[in-house]
Amino acid sequence: LVGSSPTLPGTLRAFLDRSRGQTRLRLLLCGSAVRHMHTLQEERQPLFGRFDLSLAVHPFDQHEAAGMLDRLAPPDRALVYGIVGGMPLYLSWWEQDETIDENLGRLVCEPGGRLMTEGDLVLRTDIDGGEYARQVLHAIATGRTQYGQIKDYVRVEPQRPLERLIELRLVERIMPVGESERSKRRSYRIVDPFVRFHLGTAARYRTEIERGLGPSILPVMREALGDHMGDVWEDAFRAELRRRAAAGALPVDGDVVAVGAWWGTVNDNEIDALVLAGRSATPVMVGEAKWAATADATSLVTALRRKVDRGLRLDPDSLGYAVCARTTLTRLDDGVLALTADDLFAIDSRPIDS
Repeated sequence: LVGSSPTLPGTLRAFLDRSRGQTRLRLLLCGSAVRHMHTLQEERQPLFGRFDLSLAVHPFDQHEAAGMLDRLAPPDRALVYGIVGGMPLYLSWWEQDETIDENLGRLVCEPGGRLMTEGDLVLRTDIDGGEYARQVLHAIATGRTQYGQIKDYVRVEPQRPLERLIELRLVERIMPVGESERSKRRSYRIVDPFVRFHLGTAARYRTEIERGLGPSILPVMREALGDHMGDVWEDAFRAELRRRAAAGALPVDGDVVAVGAWWGTVNDNEIDALVLAGRSATPVMVGEAKWAATADATSLVTALRRKVDRGLRLDPDSLGYAVCARTTLTRLDDGVLALTADDLFAIDSRPIDS
């Protein structure tokens, strides 16, 4: 609107000034161009000082998204969330009476599929960091998560486009939980599950789908979803631990100050969730999440204990343990927190007593 009518902010200001005290009208401005919305509020802009409230509007979290998928089983809610993310519009496109394959075929695996088209639209309109920002997104989506790898891919210094993408909440800078912001063990990843799916899974088949190979590609894409869902599931696991910690329902000692992934210098020494508590940020719980339908809880805890001993160099008996699988956990020991899709994608997201 402002592009076609540059005087619009001034017109709105004049209206608000003239109508002050004469109307109960409240004006709501909402837009996805984050930089533009911030610019409207700056000191030299016509609407400066006219905003009573400024809020960032985020997509639905996993429990809110589950509320729009109430006729699906929790594991299927998780899968849909991993594909479309938390945007209510995209969630409304998912036909709950159809199978996963029918929805994927209609929304992704046919020429002009709505999710394919929408992904392109997001990349064209919501990203105002220029072409380099889009290239940085593609680099991260294809596994180039280190700063040097991104730089090699885009062939320019990527610092500014990275900062823009972080501001837009499309990308986040991650490091092992508990480490300083100056840590050298930093990497980048795409935040939104939909953008991650669009660029990382769907885009690789885009050309052949447009040529009519969608029905043949569908089972291949369905199989590739397993790899895509790994990160989504781990994110949902950590989010559930945070929710419980905020409600005082996480079975740990002390006040939780951080929940995040941790990894050491050894490639296979990664912990999906490390919970820190108190002013000293002391580790109090570790967790492992598997996208598998069924997982052996005892095996997961045993593996976690080795990682704690080898990587964190702590007494494994000093920590609590949380494990997560899609539907079932077998051989569950007393004192181990077990979570499934029934917990992570419950529609009722009120705190659950520990």
